Amino acid sequence: MTELILVSHHLCPYVQRAAIALLEKGAPFERRDIDLVNKPDWFRAISPLGKTPVLLVDGKPLFESAIIADYLDETRLPRLHPEDAFERARHRGWVEVASAILNDIAGFYGAPDAATLDAKRDALAAKFARVEEALGDGPYFAGAKFSLVDAAFGPVFRYFDVFDTIADFGVFAATSKVPMWRQALAARPSVRAAVASDYSERLWRFLALRRSELSRRIMAAAA
Repeated sequence: MTELILVSHHLCPYVQRAAIALLEKGAPFERRDIDLVNKPDWFRAISPLGKTPVLLVDGKPLFESAIIADYLDETRLPRLHPEDAFERARHRGWVEVASAILNDIAGFYGAPDAATLDAKRDALAAKFARVEEALGDGPYFAGAKFSLVDAAFGPVFRYFDVFDTIADFGVFAATSKVPMWRQALAARPSVRAAVASDYSERLWRFLALRRSELSRRIMAAAA
């Protein structure tokens, strides 16, 4: 049996993508968390970019979440990408959209002032409006079948579970399908199991320490 070890960080959304893919495949794996501030030498040796996730396959490393997910999809059933080549390529494009949204989310929670926060919120809303156009009848991105696009967006929506406890920022105000998709992903066992039970508390603490406009609002909400 192939030994799979997922080298991870407890807050990394890209790690969650890989974990979701592994869980959807029913592949037994060990999870090994590291401290990204004090990276161990063995991790530096296997991760050229110094980032998580890394999947060790019988001791041999694969890095970058999209590459890991594609490898798992090519080697283990059930298939999470479409069989049609064009649709498969289209899905990979929407996985990249999820990555772009994660970058916008980082800009949102790191915004130094209210004006920047509002601009980042508007950028997020604009991207989700485009996502809305791509969604079908649900419950998942491509309909009834869970895909790697869903695996990529599950961690995206998890941020908003915490943001929603601070305020209603209106990111999804112009969408109707996206909130239903978000709800379906939140209920998916693989998405739920991709993080530890205290993930929300850890993320809340991380955001509160950013010295950003959002962190100031977090502290005000907690007061």
